[in-house]
Amino acid sequence: MIWMMVLAAYLIGSIPTALWMGKYFFQVDIRNHGSKNPGATNTLRVMGKKAAIIVLLIDGGKGMLAASLPLIFNVPVEPLYAGLIAVIGHCFPIFAGFRGGKAIATTAGVLLIADVSMFLAVYLTFFIVISLTKYVFIGSISVGIAMLIYSFFTPNIEEPLIFTAFIILLLFLHRSNIQNFFNGSEPKITDKKGRDRIPPKKR
Repeated sequence: MIWMMVLAAYLIGSIPTALWMGKYFFQVDIRNHGSKNPGATNTLRVMGKKAAIIVLLIDGGKGMLAASLPLIFNVPVEPLYAGLIAVIGHCFPIFAGFRGGKAIATTAGVLLIADVSMFLAVYLTFFIVISLTKYVFIGSISVGIAMLIYSFFTPNIEEPLIFTAFIILLLFLHRSNIQNFFNGSEPKITDKKGRDRIPPKKR
């Protein structure tokens, strides 16, 4: 049952919401536009606010559902760990050639089920960092750092190791953003230039 739950969590995470949204409603591959990331932020830039909200809610819902699987399958696994399997699926989805998003919305959904206090601390940090720096990618990386710091105040000594690995994953996923930042080409949230807005196609 544990292996069935792991597989289910990965497949749930692998649902490429932004990719399917772009292909069905806009007839584009979002991975070829904007930042080329199939996540809510790039969906906002490329397909607009309504599409971004839908992607955000579904990606968050994937994390919530995956974190609920231990209860559904009745297995002794922490919801956080089941949810993180979905996060891996979101980043490396089997349904999209293993080219996925950068985990932030799905991680939020996981924490809403696994640890609401951690969710509040982590995503308050996320928004504060973005508000100070104006860079979404720095806020995204701060999610992993905040989770690691929070884990030091929990009794489970395994979590710091897991969150250290999560930070490494976030740095890997945002490697192009980091390179663009040092090259001076990474857009701030206040930048309007370079937006690759595509109107929806009439079906």
